Amino acid sequence: MFVSNGTASILHADLDAFYASVEQRDDPRLRGRPVIVGGGVVLACSYEAKAYGVRTAMNGAQALRRCPGAIVVEPRMSAYSEASKAVFRVFENTTPMVEGLSIDEAFLDVGGLRKISGRPLEIARRLRADVLSQVGLPITVGVARTKFLAKVASGVAKPNGLLEVQPERELEFLHPLDVERLWGVGEVTAEKLRSRGLTKVGDVAMLPEAALVSMLGRASGRHLHALAHNRDPRPIEVGRRRRSIGSQRALGRSPKSPATLDAVLAGLVDRVTRRMRTAGRAGRTVTLRLRFDDFSRATRSHTLPQATDQTRAILLTARALLSSARPLIATQGITMIGISVGNLENEAALQLALPFDKAANDELDSALDQVKDKFGTNAITRGILLGRDQGLTVPMLPD
Repeated sequence: MFVSNGTASILHADLDAFYASVEQRDDPRLRGRPVIVGGGVVLACSYEAKAYGVRTAMNGAQALRRCPGAIVVEPRMSAYSEASKAVFRVFENTTPMVEGLSIDEAFLDVGGLRKISGRPLEIARRLRADVLSQVGLPITVGVARTKFLAKVASGVAKPNGLLEVQPERELEFLHPLDVERLWGVGEVTAEKLRSRGLTKVGDVAMLPEAALVSMLGRASGRHLHALAHNRDPRPIEVGRRRRSIGSQRALGRSPKSPATLDAVLAGLVDRVTRRMRTAGRAGRTVTLRLRFDDFSRATRSHTLPQATDQTRAILLTARALLSSARPLIATQGITMIGISVGNLENEAALQLALPFDKAANDELDSALDQVKDKFGTNAITRGILLGRDQGLTVPMLPD
């Protein structure tokens, strides 16, 4: 961990339209043209496509209606993974204080580099140039005193921009922005705020904390009150491990049978628990996430009495959560299903429960992992998954 020294020395570096930018980099015919990555569901789109109203997670047919001239390309996850690794090498050559957020963005603290590398703004300029020259991708960088404001600055500067917010101008910059710029304000919270005439960050800042708590609840109210005044004490965390491990699958808008949903869920659980065992993690809280035809969402979760990485235990819990949500699915349809395991602990630090001998399911999981490691992930699978498309494996930061 490292705590900023009070100057604008935190960088938020965020690749622009990452998947689409990699496609445009690798195929000159796509440069300057609207590009959509993914057919059935938009995984990513270039800024040329965004200008027509195309957005990530949009239905592919809807996206093409908005942008008939778009070029649709199949995703190449291995190319995106390699590009991410190359960009993170540039980050780590810039400063040892790097906190990855996803494969295409990170926080960097450059406060201790002034004597050897110059001012943070100069470092940010070189970083953008290095990513472009060494990896061939555009990147936007925000520079500020806090992590929150650096991320806001990069969002305002997109695409392919650079913006520094000096400490004496923080609130002058922040308060005129729309409330959606506050971290944690999604569609539902934004509607609550706007319905009360709170459209700008400055409007939120003028309210007492107690008023926001009564409006949004204790956690959200206190959180937004702090951010509206740019109070964000979080340090850069180097080598921070994930708080949860998960995976999700877009399903399209066609009706899905219970058997199909069960197969999708089983595939996701297989994927998540294998990642957990590879990372040496075990978790207690299983969370099911659903998105419906009207783009509304629902979450169901259950906390186990003991942390586990067993596929069977987590699948049984996930199936129970899915079963409880079936009435909602029947009335609202379903377009996305996701599963995650949180409250993670390092497996080596777990206290064994009685009896101490390893369960048969641990041995089965271990044997299946070894087969997949040696012969590939498709070498062995569940019977219910045979012949089914299990979706894409999205590249992620190491667990």
